[in-house]
Formats: sequence, C-alpha cells, structure tokens
Amino acid sequence: MGSQPAPYESPVKARSEKEKAIEEWLPISASRNAKWWYSAFHNVTAMVGAGVLGLPHAMSELGWGPGVVILILSWVITLYTLWQMVEMHEMVPGKRFDRYHELGQQAFGEKLGLWIVVPQQLLVEISVDIVYMVTGGTSLKKFHDVIVPDKKIKLTYFIMIFGSCHFFLAFLPNFNAISGVSLAAAIMSLSYSTIAWTASVHKGVQENVDYSYIASTTTGKVFNFLSALGSVAFAYAGHNVVLEIQATIPSTPERPSKKPMWRGVLVAYIIVAICYFPVALVGFYIFGNSVDGNILISLDKPKWLIAMANMFVVIHVIGSYQIYAIPVFDMMETVLVKKLHFTPCFRLRFFTRTTYVALTMFAGMTFPFFDGLLGFFGGFAFAPTTYFLPCIMWLAIYKPRIFSLSWCTNWICIILGLLLMILAPIGGLRSIIIDAKNYHFYS
Repeated sequence: MGSQPAPYESPVKARSEKEKAIEEWLPISASRNAKWWYSAFHNVTAMVGAGVLGLPHAMSELGWGPGVVILILSWVITLYTLWQMVEMHEMVPGKRFDRYHELGQQAFGEKLGLWIVVPQQLLVEISVDIVYMVTGGTSLKKFHDVIVPDKKIKLTYFIMIFGSCHFFLAFLPNFNAISGVSLAAAIMSLSYSTIAWTASVHKGVQENVDYSYIASTTTGKVFNFLSALGSVAFAYAGHNVVLEIQATIPSTPERPSKKPMWRGVLVAYIIVAICYFPVALVGFYIFGNSVDGNILISLDKPKWLIAMANMFVVIHVIGSYQIYAIPVFDMMETVLVKKLHFTPCFRLRFFTRTTYVALTMFAGMTFPFFDGLLGFFGGFAFAPTTYFLPCIMWLAIYKPRIFSLSWCTNWICIILGLLLMILAPIGGLRSIIIDAKNYHFYS
C-alpha cells in the first residue's frame, strides 16, 4: 500500500496563484477599494509639504514678475503632466500600470524603462523623505523654542524624535491602511498654509521692507535664481506616487479608475492653489527679501498660533513621509520576494522598513540644509519625473502627429523641464556649499 500520488497541478496555475498571493502582499497592489476622495487627500499630502514653506523665500530670489509667472506655469504644466499619467494608467485594455516604472517599461522597453525610471523615482522618494526628516525636526524645534524659549536643544535630537514615530508607522501595510494618517496630514497642510499667510498679514508689512534681490553680485543673483527654480519644482512633486495611488482605486471597463482618480486630482490641485499662491505672494509681500527659508521660522507672534502651525507641519510631514516611503518599500520588497525569492513575511518587512527609516533619519541629521536641499533635489530629481518624463512617455506611446497641439505642448514641457533639471541643481548645490562652511555636524 504505497501513498497515493498527489493530484497533478499545472505549474503555470501554481505559479500564477503564487504570483497573485505576492501581489496581494506587496503594498501597492494589496488593496483596490479606495474612493475618489482617497485620491484627493493622498495627492494633497504628497504635493503640499515642505515645499510650500519655502515658496516665499523662492519668490525673494526670483522677484515679483518671474516669480508669479513661474508659480503659475508650474501649476499648469504639472496639472497637465499629472492628467497624462492618470490617462496612461490603463491605456492597454485589461492591464494596469500600477507603478511608475511599469509605465516606463511600456514606453521605453523592459530593461531601458527600468533604468530610466527607477533611479529617478527612488532619488525623488528618498530625497523627499530626507527633507521631511529635516522639516519635521525643524518644526518640532520651533514648537519647543516658542513654548520653552529659555532652554535650547540641538536640532539633531528633534530629528531623532520625529524619525522615531516612523519606526511604528512604517508597518502600516499599504496606501489604504494609511488613509487616516493621510487625511489628517492633508487637513494639517491646509491649516498651516492658512496660518502662514494670515499670521503674515497680521504681522503687517515690515519696516524698510525690500523687494530687491538679496545678493549684491550678479553671480549671486543668478545662482539664487536657479536655486529658487528648484524650490518651486520641489513644491510640485506628487507625480512620483500618482500611479501607485491610482492602483488602489477599483476599475471596470464601464467605470475605469481614471474617472474617480481625475476627480480627486482636480480637487487636490484646487487645494494646492489655495495653499501655495497666498503663502508665496503674501509671505514675500510682508517680509520682502528678509524672509526665512521656512516662512514659519520668520513668524514669532502670536506665540500660540505659531506653535500650533509648527505642530501642524509635524503632523503633515508624518503623513507625507509615509506616502513617499510606501513605493520604496514596495520596490525593496518586490526585489527581495520576486528576484531573491525570500518568503513574504513580517520579519522581511521589519528588516527592510526599519533600515530605510534609520538611513533617512541619519541622512537628515547629517545634512539639515533646508533651502539648499529643496533647490538641489527639486531640480535634479523632481524636474524629470514631474515636468517632462510623462510627456516623453506620452510621445513614445501615443505618437501624436508632428506639429499637432499635443506634440507641440509636450515638447514645450520637455524643453522647459530639461532647462529646470540642468540649471536648478547648480544653484541648490552652491547654497548647500555656502551653508556647509559654517556648519558643525550634529550641532
């Protein structure tokens, strides 16, 4: 009496079931029951962040005319490229491009698509999380200094305090699991942006306010202008997670995900305009070229309001950090499970996510140059993925007729985006070098 042979199972079927189980474990494709308003507040949380606080300072380096034009142009161009990405999410019937690099592979080929998109996307998401460590720590320090002005504590410690909460939040498995955190963050962003410009109005135009460029030399003016371009680019950074957010929305042939997603994006962009334009214009109008790299640092009265605004920033960047971290977690876990054949489990998730949080916290503590970081990363990393990579993909996939409206619009965006990518990091790098001269590590 030998043991009965096991029933035959098709290796293809077994493999597809295994792959399905892996997809349901990975954070991006785990849950597809999001509503359109999830898209709205995820996009607000992704977009409105550290960047909005640096806009008045960017205006002081751009000047009134160029500053207003660049703000409006950036809002229009990035809304257009975001619309393209939402449209391309399901351009192949029956297939969803849940991740930015999957769309890149469709446009440029399997290998080339990965090499073009993944390094840029990782650079954006990791750099944002490093800047958010600095922003969270700086805002916590400002909150403490307003409440307890006599006791000074190093910025390094505040970055560690801010970073420590992410060792717990990192274990929320996917986008839908962080929807509560993201909603709170979106409300906070609208709140502190409103406080920033209303408190500026309350403070009134400063005596001897000066709207001229702060740099005295032509070289200084040019470099500051370039750095400010990067700060504006940093403010419009939500594209790097837009396909991943859309992946959480259910889709059928009758009701594709692009309809609810686009509704959420439009609501988000209206909120972005309500946050960005008053903060940038009012902040510069009140303080002129003496405005700080972070507008809330320039404000000190009324104390309770400024303390509250800084705590709102902390709550917001907690949510923003997670929005940008989840696609990185997804990439790391995908490689470990699919390429290196690790078993999907909590221990694997614990190792990857705690390591990532620890590294971004360490980088933020080591290089806390807020406005220089915005300018450098804004141009070098954000301009491609936000301003012109969606346009290149659109041209590669849809192949619009030469000199048609679509063709011309995309090429204008590509040229402006390339200029931004080349010029902005130069100014940002110079700003970091100047800041570094007087900086002591972990001070």
